[in-house]
Amino acid sequence: MAWWDLQAGDRRLRDMAKIVVDVMPKTEILDPQGRAVQGALARQGLDGVHDVRQGKRFEILLDGDLDLEQMEQLHQLAEELLSNPVIEDYELRVVDEGGIAS
Repeated sequence: MAWWDLQAGDRRLRDMAKIVVDVMPKTEILDPQGRAVQGALARQGLDGVHDVRQGKRFEILLDGDLDLEQMEQLHQLAEELLSNPVIEDYELRVVDEGGIAS
């Protein structure tokens, strides 16, 4: 069974840590995908859209509780594997099973 098949109340989720990594283009980097979405939103009648930035989101589910060494490893992987630090910033957070950042 894959982790995404588990239901929110499943007791197996209590013994897992969920990490979310959001990766976004740096503010000084041109975002052509965001610009395309911004134009599409305007064409669909949504007024007042000042800017759109498009990024990517990674959800990682790990067995057990996180320790400091794992958090350091996750930050290193987020910087070196999940993002390109030259043009992207990342934000890493741990969320509980209700989706609240901790």
